[in-house]
Amino acid sequence: MTRRPLLLQLLALAALAATALPRAGKAQFASSVYPVKPIRWIVPYPAGAGADIVARTIGTQLAIDAGQPVLIENRAGGNTALGAIEAARAAADGYTLLSADNGMLVFNPALYRNLSYNPSRDFAPVTLLGRLPMVMLVGPSSGQKDAKAFIEDARAFPGKVSFASAGTGSPQHLAMELLEREAGLEMVHVPYRAAAPALADVAGGQLPVMMCDLAASRRFIQSGKLRALAVAHPQRLKELAGVPTFAELGMPHVEAAALMGLVVPASTPGELVSRLQQSVANAIHNPAVQRKLAEFGVEPVGDAPSQFAALLQGESARWHPLIRDLNLTLD
Repeated sequence: MTRRPLLLQLLALAALAATALPRAGKAQFASSVYPVKPIRWIVPYPAGAGADIVARTIGTQLAIDAGQPVLIENRAGGNTALGAIEAARAAADGYTLLSADNGMLVFNPALYRNLSYNPSRDFAPVTLLGRLPMVMLVGPSSGQKDAKAFIEDARAFPGKVSFASAGTGSPQHLAMELLEREAGLEMVHVPYRAAAPALADVAGGQLPVMMCDLAASRRFIQSGKLRALAVAHPQRLKELAGVPTFAELGMPHVEAAALMGLVVPASTPGELVSRLQQSVANAIHNPAVQRKLAEFGVEPVGDAPSQFAALLQGESARWHPLIRDLNLTLD
């Protein structure tokens, strides 16, 4: 009489154990130690560039927190394509990270007909590391001290005012094109190979104006070599408290920034992406790191992967029509 109930009890326990096995496996994976070896962080720009400084600043704290080295690997070239391809081919194990800005993830897919990587297919977003707000700048020799006056003068002489940029299709270039459209201007674009020589020529009076991120132009502004007329940001910048936003000037749609984000190979497990985001965000929110980023002109973020993904979708929807209307291509 007791054998059947006992058998039923054993079968019930076995069934319960079987259903619990997958949960136990997941729990064991969730509590496993990560990282257990050095982390490789690819930066698709040369050493000393803005993206490189941001990666090294955050990576240094991340290494301290994780107890593993974070090795910055500069893979410049191909307008970020070399670094992107290298990261896309890496193992999706959480040990290869890629600094990815809006040039790589948003602009390039619209600028190149034959792009050697696919941002949505090849990468999983981790977090937005920070924003570098754009500022409209003029040289001291221009005599312009007011953004409205500059815009009115440029509008009065269509095709006569030139502006510099860090290169065709760069965030600096597209920010000025956005201003042109919103303000009804017609200016001549003079592209450079990088922000530094463009800034130097505007400071020297060779060209009258450019739009540039605060990080690259900060020293020029502090030394008086360049004058900031307006910021393409929703709020005034703490570092430029006396400089109005374009929204204050009646152009609320003129918002632009260089966005520095972090991605990993697309098939990286979601749990690793989440854990990595938390670790990077903790490093970003470290007071010492925040101070260093602020000194460099970076607005720290550290948002969730879903928020970063939504931002990229919104930025693509905002900038791709402008790029198409301007008929901009880089291949």
